[in-house]
Amino acid sequence: MAEESDLEKTEPATHKRLEKAREDGQVARSPELTTFVLLLISAGGVWFMGSNLMGQLSAVLRNGLQMERELVFDSQLMLLRLVQLVSDAVLALLPLLLLLVVTAFFAPMLMSGWLVSAKALQPKFSRINPMSGLGRMFSKRSLIELIKALSKALVIGGVGTLVLWHSREAVLSLASQSVDVGITHMGHLLGLSFFIIVGSMLLVVLIDVPFQIWDHAEKLKMTKEEVRKEMKEDEGDPHVKARIRSLQREASRRRMMAEIPKADVIVTNPTHYAVALRYQDDAMRAPKVVAKGSHLLAGRIRELAQQHQIPILESPRLARALYHHTELGDEIPEALYTAVAEVLAYVFQLRRYREYGGAAPQLPQEVPVPEELDPQSRQQPGDADQGR
Repeated sequence: MAEESDLEKTEPATHKRLEKAREDGQVARSPELTTFVLLLISAGGVWFMGSNLMGQLSAVLRNGLQMERELVFDSQLMLLRLVQLVSDAVLALLPLLLLLVVTAFFAPMLMSGWLVSAKALQPKFSRINPMSGLGRMFSKRSLIELIKALSKALVIGGVGTLVLWHSREAVLSLASQSVDVGITHMGHLLGLSFFIIVGSMLLVVLIDVPFQIWDHAEKLKMTKEEVRKEMKEDEGDPHVKARIRSLQREASRRRMMAEIPKADVIVTNPTHYAVALRYQDDAMRAPKVVAKGSHLLAGRIRELAQQHQIPILESPRLARALYHHTELGDEIPEALYTAVAEVLAYVFQLRRYREYGGAAPQLPQEVPVPEELDPQSRQQPGDADQGR
């Protein structure tokens, strides 16, 4: 049952899935919204430009019905007259046509914004598959589209019938008016009727736009397995990431071990922690931690120190303070300057003793370490063994 639930598309599309769908040209679109905006702008254009447009077109019609004697005997003049009439008609309609072209270009952007995708133009032979076509014809989506079409026809047809019935007296009165007045009146009447009928499509748009957004989201839903796979691709396989972190720690450990032969002293406590310090008075402002470790790694640091004859000094409090308050490559805290200075003084005296002989230096007993830097000083008495 768990495997079946993982294969069901119940998860909303991820951002990556939405971006890929957009690149493929798959976005939420509402043909009803585009049609409504286009017709609404057309109705507005006819309403505001109706009188002037009808006047210009009536002048074109009047000129076209006039017949001079020269046109009858000269076909060339008749052709020129036809070209002139067509040009006048196009110029009269040009503002409205330009308005519709601009609207048709920008209307589809209202839902999904600007989108240019070459993939949407690529041919898909699955669309001409007869079996796939039959499946689409009897699908749930086809039923919804049929209901939408019937509803739209009923709404627009009903509103159109009411508009015509309400305007019947105004239409009949056109016959008693002069040509100029009648044409102007008819232009206003057509514009107003067209505007009201187009406005009735708003109800269809208010239903279709949320449906298209919901339908687009449903199409892009993902299974739980697809979501997990995408997360692995984006963030990386946890096993691979763990392996990479392990390799990085190993590489860091090797680099740290390579610094131990350059250290001046190893401070231990004596078994749990080991910290390697190095100081060059001409290149460093303060001693630096070049290696540190606990338990097994601390034992490995001590072994390397013995192999390269690096002095090992047991100072539990200083070792704990250095381990917990420094990172690799860090300078020691100022609060530990005095304690580390005593340790380095002993190391330099020991180095001089080994080279030139003389009196052996005294091993530091208790170096001054502030209690706030020693983790063991903040533990309960019963936890003391854990911080040794």
